Amino acid sequence: MSRYERMFERLRARGEGAFGAFVMLGDPDLGTSASILDALVGGGADMLEVGIPFSDPVADGPVIQAAAVRALAGGVRPAHCFALLADFRERHPEMPVGILTYANLVIAQGHDNSHRFYRLAAEAGVDSVLVADVPLFEAAPFLASARAAGVAPVLIAAPNTPPETLAGIASEGAGYTYCVARAGVTGADEEVRFDAPLLKALAALGAPPPVLGFGISKPRHVRLALAAGAAGIISGSAIVRLIADNPSDPAAAVRAFAAEMKAATLPAGAQ
Repeated sequence: MSRYERMFERLRARGEGAFGAFVMLGDPDLGTSASILDALVGGGADMLEVGIPFSDPVADGPVIQAAAVRALAGGVRPAHCFALLADFRERHPEMPVGILTYANLVIAQGHDNSHRFYRLAAEAGVDSVLVADVPLFEAAPFLASARAAGVAPVLIAAPNTPPETLAGIASEGAGYTYCVARAGVTGADEEVRFDAPLLKALAALGAPPPVLGFGISKPRHVRLALAAGAAGIISGSAIVRLIADNPSDPAAAVRAFAAEMKAATLPAGAQ
């Protein structure tokens, strides 16, 4: 079983949903980034999703874009990120870790059908890669490279995804299915809507467990997402904003947030 499979099985047995946390690697710097990853684990995160700083992250809103700009200005590059993840894996051998990235960064590692990027990810202990700007009909080379390296290719599903595309996402994806909670880019919203029919359709197709992202920033969002049928959620912009707003001790801030969000994934009597 993969780390994702073990994690979801463990949580199902306890009646819990998965709390996933996203951060931009290297923000505000590599050393602090390592402590933030540890703090998220300490706060109760069940899975981590991380970004590699990129100049044009088209799926991300201003908060995460600003984090990428800060990391790039500090000289953080993909090689630093892979080293950071390898060190994290030594400290946390069972924590599922996925990269959310963009096609340019994958292809820039070499013109061999993206094999090198996925090999580097696997060597760093990464479990999955989601290439946010590659639709399913263009994903074949990325899927092949992921499978060759033993990395799960995570795919995105949305409420307006056509049924035939959903079937392909269900059959080709692995690890989990990233379900967007609303249209647009990432961001911490007051209100988000959850599409129960999308989650039911994915379940009927046997897709990897659906995890909702985009706008998840409050415990209320977590409870609503799980009630709609999600296996878990991923919160990103809210965490990245906490890092920017708490420069003296970002690790403490994100640990407290993670504990609050994780508590919302517990069965009602355990919260």
